[in-house]
Amino acid sequence: VQLQASGGGLVQAGGSLRLSCEASGGSVSNYALGWFRQAPGKEREFVAAISWNSVSTYYADSVKGRFTINRENAKNSVYLQMNSLKPEDTAVYYCAEASGAYHSGFVTYKYWGQGTQVTVSS
Repeated sequence: VQLQASGGGLVQAGGSLRLSCEASGGSVSNYALGWFRQAPGKEREFVAAISWNSVSTYYADSVKGRFTINRENAKNSVYLQMNSLKPEDTAVYYCAEASGAYHSGFVTYKYWGQGTQVTVSS
């Protein structure tokens, strides 16, 4: 499975961006999908995830209420709507496919996209 993330860019604080991630080479419909980010000099961190059937969503505290994850299994895709962006949201954002149907602290992410840069100016 290959994951292709897109939609990043430069935006002012308070603005919005919508990231997309399309999978190819296999179906992701049976697996949870997640978004992670890595800022310069920092470790990669979890942002959001969604279960295979969209019933369960998970968010980092830092983005709760501002970001929304959703997926379209028919399009083999996952999205991240980011509103009220802050300079601290600046990072490379990665989409990933989990090894299980639901996100948890024990699930691993087995396939990763190449990342898309999000820069939020103050």
